[in-house]
Amino acid sequence: MQIAERWYDFRRIDDDITLIWEQHVIPLMRCNIWHVRGRDRDMIVDTGMGVVSLRDATRHLIDKPVTAAATHAHIDHVGCHGEFEECLVHPLEADALRAGKPDYGLYLSDPVLLQELARAGYRCKANQCFITALPHEGYDPGAYSLHGSTATRLVEEGDMIDLGDRRFEILHFPGHSPGSIGLWEEETGTLFSGDCIYDGALLDGFSDSNIADYCASLKRLGDLPVRTVHGGHEPSFGRDRLHALIDAYLARRDR
Repeated sequence: MQIAERWYDFRRIDDDITLIWEQHVIPLMRCNIWHVRGRDRDMIVDTGMGVVSLRDATRHLIDKPVTAAATHAHIDHVGCHGEFEECLVHPLEADALRAGKPDYGLYLSDPVLLQELARAGYRCKANQCFITALPHEGYDPGAYSLHGSTATRLVEEGDMIDLGDRRFEILHFPGHSPGSIGLWEEETGTLFSGDCIYDGALLDGFSDSNIADYCASLKRLGDLPVRTVHGGHEPSFGRDRLHALIDAYLARRDR
C-alpha cells in the first residue's frame, strides 16, 4: 500500500459544524466524525477507527475543552475517544467502550459481520482490508487494536450537553446497539443520529442489535420536528428523506 500524505479530510458544513472523515478507510467502515464549535467548549461526535490521532489532526479546529460523544461503541466510531478531556457514552455501551478490541486487526474476518453485511446488501470480501493506505511506513494493519476508553460521564435519555451557546439533548435510540444515542438540538432542528439512521442500508443483525427496539426508535424519530440529520455514515439529509428512510425500513420489517 501507499503511504498516506494526510489521514483525515475536512469539510465545513456551516460556521459551527465541520465534517471530518478518514479518507483512507473503506466506505463501509468510514464513519462521519462531527466537530461542533461552541462558545465555552466544543463537541466531537464519534471519533473514527483510531488508526491516526484525531486530537493531533484537529488542533487547527480546537482551542477549548472538548466533549467527545460516542453515539455507540462499535469499532468504527470510538477509536480516539480517550484523547479528549470529556468522554461520554450511554451506560449500556460503557463496558464495550472500556474494553476496546485488542488484537482486532484491520481485516474483515469476522464471519458474523460478513454475513450481516451481505444480508444488508454490502459487497464485501473475506479478509478485505479496512484501509487503502498506510499511515506511516512499517505500519502493520494486522496488528491494529482498538484501544479502550473510560467514559468520564455516562449519559441517558434527557441529559444535556451544554456548549455555552448550543445545547444538545441525549435521545436514547436502541436497536442498532443497546445504548445507541442521538444528539438533538431542538432550537435548530438538528440531529446527530449516529447509526440509528443514515442514508444507506441500516444494520440490525449484530449480536447486540434488536429489531423490535430499532422499529420503536425509528417510529419515535419520525415524530421529532427534525430539519437536518447528520448521520454516522453517508451524506446529511433533511426531513423528507428522513421519513422516506424510516418508512422503507419499517415496511421491510413489516414484511
